[in-house]
Amino acid sequence: MREVHIAGAAVHPFGKSRGKTAADLGYDAVTRLLTTTSIGPDLIDVGYCGSSYGGSLLAQRVLQRVGVSGQPVYTVENACASGASALHLAWQAVASGAADCAVAFGTENLSGFGGGALPLTTNDIEIELGLVMPAAYAMRAQRHLHDFGATEADLTMVSIKNRRNGAANPRAHFQAEVSADQVENSRPVADPLRLLHCCPNSDGAAAVLVCSSDLAREIGTPTVRIRASVVRSGRFHTSYRDMTWPDITARTAEAAYEMAGVRPSDLDLVELHDAFSIAELLHAEALGIAARGKAHRAIADGEFDRDGRVAVSPSGGLLSRGHPVGATGVVQVCETYWQLTGQAGRLQVPAASVGLTHVTGGGIYGVDNGACAVHILTSD
Repeated sequence: MREVHIAGAAVHPFGKSRGKTAADLGYDAVTRLLTTTSIGPDLIDVGYCGSSYGGSLLAQRVLQRVGVSGQPVYTVENACASGASALHLAWQAVASGAADCAVAFGTENLSGFGGGALPLTTNDIEIELGLVMPAAYAMRAQRHLHDFGATEADLTMVSIKNRRNGAANPRAHFQAEVSADQVENSRPVADPLRLLHCCPNSDGAAAVLVCSSDLAREIGTPTVRIRASVVRSGRFHTSYRDMTWPDITARTAEAAYEMAGVRPSDLDLVELHDAFSIAELLHAEALGIAARGKAHRAIADGEFDRDGRVAVSPSGGLLSRGHPVGATGVVQVCETYWQLTGQAGRLQVPAASVGLTHVTGGGIYGVDNGACAVHILTSD
């Protein structure tokens, strides 16, 4: 397997883009990427697009507009892990030698759904009975708070931290800090979660250029190395489900650490799937950056702050940056790329050299999540 590098990143800022389709947003992000890296479309061997709601042949509809025509391109749907799964396939193509240069992007426009919870897969017994993602995470929160002594105030601290980080991110949906009173007085969604414990439905797109070492040197832009790219699906079972332990995250992360040859203690920053405030506690523990049941203490002690032991969601995470489903896994990598190349500006984590991105999602019967992707990037 060859070394694989990211030689460029670009984002269409997240927020509400009514009147723009997912293809429009993706076109903007990919165009910015090609401009940033100064490469022509003929150099791209293969393209991968991640999206859950963008419709069929979305990859073609975006890439043909930028001049990538005739090359193999693929649209990938893997729930919230769609964009990261697209990146994983791009990594596979370059690592195997099947391609020297690939574009991986994710794009989504969720404005058309209006407000409220996103629609989930049909013909699923739990969803047919009324399960929506806020309710699923509320159950996880209730159990975690019960078992480990955390409180709703600890959930609120996650929102405060990530909204504070996002306030400095020009690409974020929300660019304002919030107080504890604002969070705790926001309207109830699913006990104990309130509105500001939940990420917004956003529109947006993100793209990265994935290439071999030789081509990365030719392009000449700052690069980072993909040390690990791992995707896993949930294990099906109908027995007891531990709502406090995201097994899919733990398994995916373990495989990624082994592939990269690093440990959780080596990480300088983590962009994780904080779709709800409780998710940061659950996934931080499953990723091994906090002991089980202790993540709320790490947050309270400032260990996950931008200048703490390991910066968690220094870009603002989903809670502040937003969650256009197909784009989330790619924008996490964009943010990490800028961190590791010293281009993060006000978001910069001091001396960052190792970063991990994590995204998981897909509520279906019998598994804790449908798909999970973890990438580990380094500055060398």
